[in-house]
Amino acid sequence: LQHSPEAFDELFRAIVASSERTGQLREALASHAAYLAWADDLRNKLVQAALYPVMLLTASVAVVVFLLVVVVPRFSAILDGVGGDIPAASRWRIAVGGVAGHHPLIAVAAGLALLAMPVVAWRIPALRRGVEDLLWRMPAVGSRLRLLALTRLFRTLGMLVFAGVPVVAALAIARGVLAPRLRLSLDAATEAVSRGERLSQAFDQAGLSTPVSQRMLRVGEHSGELANMLGKAAAFYDEELTRFTDLVTRLVNPLLMLAMGTLIGTIIVLLYMPIFELVEQVQ
Repeated sequence: LQHSPEAFDELFRAIVASSERTGQLREALASHAAYLAWADDLRNKLVQAALYPVMLLTASVAVVVFLLVVVVPRFSAILDGVGGDIPAASRWRIAVGGVAGHHPLIAVAAGLALLAMPVVAWRIPALRRGVEDLLWRMPAVGSRLRLLALTRLFRTLGMLVFAGVPVVAALAIARGVLAPRLRLSLDAATEAVSRGERLSQAFDQAGLSTPVSQRMLRVGEHSGELANMLGKAAAFYDEELTRFTDLVTRLVNPLLMLAMGTLIGTIIVLLYMPIFELVEQVQ
């Protein structure tokens, strides 16, 4: 495995190397397989949670582009022939629709660019770091991102400790899978452990634990089941993150549908307002 670093990461190589010395290769491989299954399941949950909003946004952008390219120019031609006073908001909407009607390819390209903008921004490192920093600063989202990072850290440490990797070396390996925002805290905890402090105390001082995980780590240190308790702490975080994800999905989807419906409804109302004004003038 050491001769194929492009296929096997440092975490897997360290687990295999340590478990070969301790005679627990079979158990270590099973533990790593469970970790990979957890990571894949988490990725699938995030994709499923984002699938419906993406479809809703795509359909909404398509409807808006259709209204601007097809419907608004026809209303503009009718109103230009009739004459009369038109509200400022409607005049602006009709002007935009007129441009879109004369240049439909530009309107379609603008809609596609709007949909592709988040993907492109995510691929630019500077913009990606800015978005991540913004998410970490948000009160509700930032705390859950921290829990997700701690979950991955605890699972990784649990595997390494179970395979027989020393704690200091395990912390150094786990640094590569931890969120960049918490790596300085992990470095401080690693230095504290190398000085002889307990892992639970070092994590508490570095802000890498919660009251629940802190008690679990202390129990694991006193009972000699540190790897097992690290896994249980990660499982506890998993349940909390699952509940939060379900809540956000149930809340965001209706709000997003309401926002898109309001946008499309506003366009239609602005189209009909000039007709209502002309009818009142005729009466």
